[in-house]
Amino acid sequence: MKGNLSIRSMKHIVLVVFSLLFLSAHKIDPKDDTKAKIKAVYLYNFSKYIDWPEDYKSGSFVVTVLGANSSLLTELDKMASLKKLGNQEISVKSISSAGALEKSHIIFIPFENSGQLNEVISKIKGNSTLIVTEKQGLTKQGAAINFIVKDNKQAFELNKANAEHYKLKVSSNLVKLATLIE
Repeated sequence: MKGNLSIRSMKHIVLVVFSLLFLSAHKIDPKDDTKAKIKAVYLYNFSKYIDWPEDYKSGSFVVTVLGANSSLLTELDKMASLKKLGNQEISVKSISSAGALEKSHIIFIPFENSGQLNEVISKIKGNSTLIVTEKQGLTKQGAAINFIVKDNKQAFELNKANAEHYKLKVSSNLVKLATLIE
């Protein structure tokens, strides 16, 4: 029907607006890594649509990146210097192996470190940590969110059960934007 937007169209519009709002607030330098900027925006927005248990709502909001993804770390550090999550400062950490993982709200596992997913899962047992990956199939192996490219655009998959396993409450608004995996 004319005039009615499909849910898919609305998802796309919301995702584009998320990205544009953040990117428009910053000068875009041609040598900046646009993919890293977009992923940083997504990670920040995921944190706004997921509710952590009370004992995670004080102190710093910790985002940990597994590996030396310097472009993403730079973008997350920029964001952390400008934004807060509620009353929490954002702290960005980089670790070289899953064995070094400490209490985090979000752990991002880049494609090249995907083989460490099981070690991360073992390490965060009992914690309320959102696992975000970027390799196809990892939401079926324990990750809650996985970055994908859909129709040449950044998107994400969500396994809500995996998030809930770590006592994380996922907003229905985030569910609507995701490609759901069970």
